[in-house]
Amino acid sequence: MTSRLAPGDTAPAFSLQDAHGETFSSEQLHGQRSILYFYPKAATPGCTTEACDFRDSMASFTAEGYRVIGISPDAPAALERFTTAQDLGFPLLSDPDHRVAEAYGAWGEKKNYGKVYEGLIRSTVVLDENGVVTLAQYNVRATGHVAKLRRDLGLDA
Repeated sequence: MTSRLAPGDTAPAFSLQDAHGETFSSEQLHGQRSILYFYPKAATPGCTTEACDFRDSMASFTAEGYRVIGISPDAPAALERFTTAQDLGFPLLSDPDHRVAEAYGAWGEKKNYGKVYEGLIRSTVVLDENGVVTLAQYNVRATGHVAKLRRDLGLDA
């Protein structure tokens, strides 16, 4: 089982392709607070709900200095279609071999209708300006997660 990150851990470095096939590196997050959220598959009902909730909360995240990044095993072309269809306005990154998800503790054993398998665990990791984990949430629900995250970060005063 992949070990999960906890507050105080230094976030693993990564370099992935974005929806346009451009390289996005964790170094680009240095100097700003970041919300990395891991989701199983673009354009599915739960993942669309979660992505749209992030999109609809973007103004409050940005106002507090947070940058939102979505990461999934999807290919860049699928991410581009999803970004365009939902008018997301934040980067989605392709992690096809799930090595970044594994490094962040977002890949592991899942159960669905009694079947056990390996897969992406819907998770969110919040980083400070120096790449240190300030909050790590695993097995989150697609619906209502962003509202809970906003409360946990103190954005809903």
